[in-house]
Amino acid sequence: MSALSERPTDPVVGRAVPHESAALHVTGEALYTDDLVLRTKDVLHAHPVQVLHAHARVTALHTEAALQVPGVVRVLTAADVPGVNDAGVKHDEPLFPDEVMFYGHAVCWVLGDSLEAARLGAAAIQAEVEPLPSLVSVREAIDAGSFQGGQPTVERGDVEAGLAGAAHVFSGEFEFAGQEHFYLETHCALAHVDEGGQVFVQSSTQHPSETQEIVAHVLGLSNSEVTVQCLRMGGGFGGKEMQPHGLAAIAALGAKLTGRPVRLRLNRTQDMTMTGKRHGFHARWRVGFDAAGRLQALDATLTSDGGWSLDLSEPVLARALCHIDNAYWIPDVRVNGRIAKTNKTSQTAFRGFGGPQGMLVIEDILGRCAPLLGQDAATLRRRNLYSAGQTTPYGQPVRHPERLATAWQQVLDTSDFAARTEEIAAFNDAHGDTKRGLAITPVKFGVSFNFTAFNQAGALVHVYKDGSVLVNHGGTEMGQGLHTKMLQVAATTLGVPLHRVRLAPTRTDKVPNTSATAASSGADLNGGAIKNACEQIRERLAQVAAERLGVPPVDVRFGDGRVRGISFASEPVPWEEIVQLAYFQRVQLWAAGYYRTEGLHWDSTLMRGEPFKYFSYGVAASEVEVDGFTGAYRVRRVDIVHDVGDSLSPLLDLGQIEGGFVQGAGWLTLEELRWDESDGITRGRLASSAASTYKLPSFSEMPEVFNVTLLTNATEEGAVYGSKAVGEPPLMLAFSVREALRQAAAAFGPVGVSVDLASPATPEAVFWAIEQARCPEHGHVEEGAPGVEPEQPDADAPLMEPYSERVQHQLTQT
Repeated sequence: MSALSERPTDPVVGRAVPHESAALHVTGEALYTDDLVLRTKDVLHAHPVQVLHAHARVTALHTEAALQVPGVVRVLTAADVPGVNDAGVKHDEPLFPDEVMFYGHAVCWVLGDSLEAARLGAAAIQAEVEPLPSLVSVREAIDAGSFQGGQPTVERGDVEAGLAGAAHVFSGEFEFAGQEHFYLETHCALAHVDEGGQVFVQSSTQHPSETQEIVAHVLGLSNSEVTVQCLRMGGGFGGKEMQPHGLAAIAALGAKLTGRPVRLRLNRTQDMTMTGKRHGFHARWRVGFDAAGRLQALDATLTSDGGWSLDLSEPVLARALCHIDNAYWIPDVRVNGRIAKTNKTSQTAFRGFGGPQGMLVIEDILGRCAPLLGQDAATLRRRNLYSAGQTTPYGQPVRHPERLATAWQQVLDTSDFAARTEEIAAFNDAHGDTKRGLAITPVKFGVSFNFTAFNQAGALVHVYKDGSVLVNHGGTEMGQGLHTKMLQVAATTLGVPLHRVRLAPTRTDKVPNTSATAASSGADLNGGAIKNACEQIRERLAQVAAERLGVPPVDVRFGDGRVRGISFASEPVPWEEIVQLAYFQRVQLWAAGYYRTEGLHWDSTLMRGEPFKYFSYGVAASEVEVDGFTGAYRVRRVDIVHDVGDSLSPLLDLGQIEGGFVQGAGWLTLEELRWDESDGITRGRLASSAASTYKLPSFSEMPEVFNVTLLTNATEEGAVYGSKAVGEPPLMLAFSVREALRQAAAAFGPVGVSVDLASPATPEAVFWAIEQARCPEHGHVEEGAPGVEPEQPDADAPLMEPYSERVQHQLTQT
């Protein structure tokens, strides 16, 4: 076992402790960024001036009337920017644009003594615009050849030969929607400038260091002149990885120009209409199976809907291509990727970061093709699971595939899958207007940033003279429990009780150059850094304790707030006593820790390498019941076995698995983003821009029976205390719900019918799938159809630019 993964006797990690802020959350005492406004004097409020065109050129901006509104202090425009008028790492996102790129694009901002004054001031501003042609849907962009960024390809083997030699070849097309983050706390920033010109920004951001960089280059400052702090977020899900930067820069610019603190908080409608979502995708594919149903070849083109700018669309696309195999061995693969440029919000990171979109394509293929192959979908999936010695299409060995097989069998056994399958068949035979479906699906999700340089973290740990401990690290807390796990890691490494360790808010002047809390890597990276810092302190204290105990330093043990030698005759000494001795001996009681994930390499131009530290595995079985008259359904039961390695905090991990599953079910079955694609004056408007029009999962959508089990005997070597990531992988367990709906809909038709199920599979979509099952001649999967060969990438299009070059480009421009 590696030193990083080895646990001491009776560790604090592994205990089921509550979230460190749970009591504060439920009592309303937890502070969020906007709560600080009431504690800040003379705050100005910012309000956007939004232009209601999908695409238009701004020909004039009349701001004079706004300044006549009582309480309006200033209007911020492009002319006020002392640095770079851009909020994106690719320099394609003007902070104050002269070209409106989506419906509701903000062209300037008004600062007022009150939010109402700022709102009235914004309403008084007149923007003269020249409407321009717009592309709203991804299909419109494809037809127009409107693409942005690189067009990478993941390829292995000879796809054409594989398809030619396959016993069965199918082809099809699949378009599926994105997803709104709908975090409870909308985007918010509060900025002020001190007497020395130092800019301090409180921001609800998953990436404080990048927020710091963007604010600095907008203001024409160095990074050291800007400090960003994130107290905590009321949800993030990836939506606060890139999107907060420009909003924080607006607040900082206002504070710099007026000398007063500036608060910027989007209301729910503004947040939904101005900020990015999960990328929707369009896929065209051909797939080949042998006579036994084993996958032989896959040829596909994935087109993501990137919106008006690149944001994180390139790495999202890369991860989608790297996850199109999900948990299945495909000998010959060619997957082309491209990013459509549309007149929508700039789509961004969302839990899974492209992985769910790629995996959904192969799950949809298997679900549609299983009946055509005359096979049960569960059997087809199990037959194609990875086994030992196999590699992914991009060349990474699949380690521990036996864990996937173990989880699969465990779900079959504990859910009584076989018996329930028979019961459902009998139920469906006896009920003409109501049908049930039961499906099982796997998850294999790679953990680490695809861009290798992001896989590093830092921490700063202080031990005070009284023995209390303060931890700073670069990760941010958005409700997922990262801070709780980090407290457990620190307490375990130092050998002190959990209550002796406190955690400080994330700040760029404490731990610099941090990576985003994203890619499910927060605990791996920051836990490794905290463990490193604590080990430095412990080694110094071991020298002090050795003298006190009369044993060699290597024989000193720390645990439960006591320090002892390994000899039976050794009497334990309180932790506090050793700390005080160290202070009087002038031994350093603080340390800066660092961690970098080893063993990673990735060539983004070739789309080859080993970008992930490990794979997280999981299996879910879901049962649904569908009403044949309306398409309405309910989830009767869900059984999950998920691999989190040796859990750092089991209670939190169970919550993450349950929450991720429900959020995934929302994306796949409920949450429907509707943009106006008409030719009217509201073309490009997001119609589902509030909770009243955008349906989120609620208690009524929860499974009636919900069983979640953590996979045992799954220690992950080379990860902090043997644990694995848990943030993103559980979301894809919800594929089982969608596939169960497909089976239930198919049960309304003849045996062996294949149904095409839209995503999200809303009750309306399920109803139309039922109608298709009743009239199977209207299916959309064709066998051996040569006319829908996926498009090949544009020969003149650039390969995906390595992120390192993009970062260097940003720094050069700054």
